[in-house]
Amino acid sequence: MNTWRNASIAVTAAAVLALTTACGQEQGSDSPDGQAVGNAAPAEGGYDSGGAYGSDSSAAGKSGAKAAGQLAVWESKELGKVLTDSSGFTLYRFDKDTAKPPKSACEGDCAKAWPAVLAKGAEPAPGIDKSLLGSVKAPDGTEQLTVAGWPMYRYAEDKKPGDAKGQGVGGTWYAAAADGKKAAPAAAGAGGEAADRPGLSTRNDPKLGEVVVDKNGMTVYRFKKDSAWPMKSACTGECLEQWPVVEPVAKDDVKGVLKKGFVTFDRPDGLQQQTIDCWPLYTFGGDKAPGDTNGQGMGGTWYAVSPQGKLIGAAK
Repeated sequence: MNTWRNASIAVTAAAVLALTTACGQEQGSDSPDGQAVGNAAPAEGGYDSGGAYGSDSSAAGKSGAKAAGQLAVWESKELGKVLTDSSGFTLYRFDKDTAKPPKSACEGDCAKAWPAVLAKGAEPAPGIDKSLLGSVKAPDGTEQLTVAGWPMYRYAEDKKPGDAKGQGVGGTWYAAAADGKKAAPAAAGAGGEAADRPGLSTRNDPKLGEVVVDKNGMTVYRFKKDSAWPMKSACTGECLEQWPVVEPVAKDDVKGVLKKGFVTFDRPDGLQQQTIDCWPLYTFGGDKAPGDTNGQGMGGTWYAVSPQGKLIGAAK
């Protein structure tokens, strides 16, 4: 009996030691006073108070769902070929939805800010197979247009044809291409599946140097109030609406990024978050397109991440 108990203790100790080895080294001046998720107050100055969906939901609710009509495509220098409705308004897709099977995760205030596009009478953009168009019943009962299975939305803050103010909002909303994928410039493929971008990789920013980016080409950030060992996040509640966590990435889906301490953080709030060198990673809802670094230095607490997991440009 004692032998079994001693063996069990030894295995547990070994597991803790392995995690300590991965996450407890070389923190140096990067190690802040992190608060545990669930006990932390929202970060001071670390996010703006624009709301969960990036618009005034009371105003957004007046727009309502509208028919798509004859779909079209317009060419954006930043976004590539973007799908629009018959009036020229940008159509969007939501990362929290699913295409197989088609399902919308946008309801309540979300549906006010991001009205569903009605499926009835929709015609494909020229040169696009009509079989890509379909419909799904939205949470409010609306028959919502789908393209290649992805539910389609407009954004209430787009006021005129050609606006794409919803691009990148919350790190989950993206302009759609005519085939249902995320719109992307043909050359760079930034933000789109066509580029076959790794889950995490790097790009050379003209001001910041080499920075880590996610699968959509969006800049990845760290929060100075977090801690690597023990792993803690001080970004909770409203903070996460503006600073979404980077979801877990497989090690074989990474290019040019440090793999020491490349572990998943099981947060007390139920989310799973990718880390580099055990530091929790985020994107910024204020970045609208690949290459944006609008979160850099925000509140003196948010900074882009180097391939080694370090804060770029932060004062020591």
